[in-house]
Amino acid sequence: MRILLAEDERELSNALSAILKHNHYTVDAVYNGTDALNYGLSENYDGIVLDIMMPQMNGIDVLKLLRSNGVETPILLLTAKAELDDKILGLNSGADDYMTKPFAIGEFIARIRALTRRNTAFAPNKLTMGNITLNRENFQLSTDKASVHLANREFQVLEMLMLNPNVLISTSKFMDRIWSFDSEAERNVVWVYIAYLRRKLASIGANVEIKATRGVGYTLALIDEE
Repeated sequence: MRILLAEDERELSNALSAILKHNHYTVDAVYNGTDALNYGLSENYDGIVLDIMMPQMNGIDVLKLLRSNGVETPILLLTAKAELDDKILGLNSGADDYMTKPFAIGEFIARIRALTRRNTAFAPNKLTMGNITLNRENFQLSTDKASVHLANREFQVLEMLMLNPNVLISTSKFMDRIWSFDSEAERNVVWVYIAYLRRKLASIGANVEIKATRGVGYTLALIDEE
């Protein structure tokens, strides 16, 4: 899942980015309201975290412009303002949730999880296909024979495939959803992570495989047994 984090305090932004990445989110961090608006208008996020007090444009104005442009991505406001009127203003402007600083990291992650669930149909903590199970809480991929831990982007790639079984997912869609604005990433990085996953699936005796359609994308399907 991808999060846009708009927070002008660099140290806090770095800390929140690290925590989100540790919890297997992809994060795009921006530090002013103008960038928050431009990135948010891409509508390519599962959730947006907006600080209210930012340079160039405040979070409330960004929020209103996103909503007026039809962006329905769930938005969490972060602010030092704890007055009831401020919360009412934020929620009435289109925010889905509101947190005041300082806050507990555990609560922040719990709210992000709740926020991103609102933007998708309910999916259980454990995804299954064939004889494999992907645990979305501890990132373990298992069969009845063995299990293996997935790294962050391995998990995200396989999660996309398991949420869309037997559906061809383009390389571009993987890039957009997982690598996003990472200018260092090249399209062949998707193939690299597919190769990692194929090895891990084989190592646990999976009866599903990742099929490639050359130049197009990948599909997760049951292995044909003849």
